[in-house]
Amino acid sequence: MSNNLSFDQSIPVLTEVFTDQPLEQAALPKTDQPLDQPTPPVQDDVHAGLEARAVDRWTEPEWNLLERRLSERIVQQLQGRVDFVLEQRLRDSMEEVLQNAITGLTQEIRHGLQDTIETIVVRAVAQELAHLQTLKK
Repeated sequence: MSNNLSFDQSIPVLTEVFTDQPLEQAALPKTDQPLDQPTPPVQDDVHAGLEARAVDRWTEPEWNLLERRLSERIVQQLQGRVDFVLEQRLRDSMEEVLQNAITGLTQEIRHGLQDTIETIVVRAVAQELAHLQTLKK
């Protein structure tokens, strides 16, 4: 690791990250914080130096591994956001659909109940009239 005092000691250099081990055994930087959290800010020249070393020394499989891991992380982050937006839109749409369905169902029940009550009243009145007419005779 560099002895430069302005260098953040928690950030490993590429020679500590990538070794002569096979690609499967090569590890990502070992830090205490998860990979999806931002790293503490470092000086631009350190970034430029790390980038230059990576461009000069990384092999094609190492670049492919980095690309795959970045793609997976981005897809996971986007999927969480897409899920949230989709769920919210579904809720809004379902609320409108359910409200329309409830309104229609209420009207159908009301009409059905009105028809049933009318039928019962007509039948009751007819029975009562028939009963009164038999008493009259």
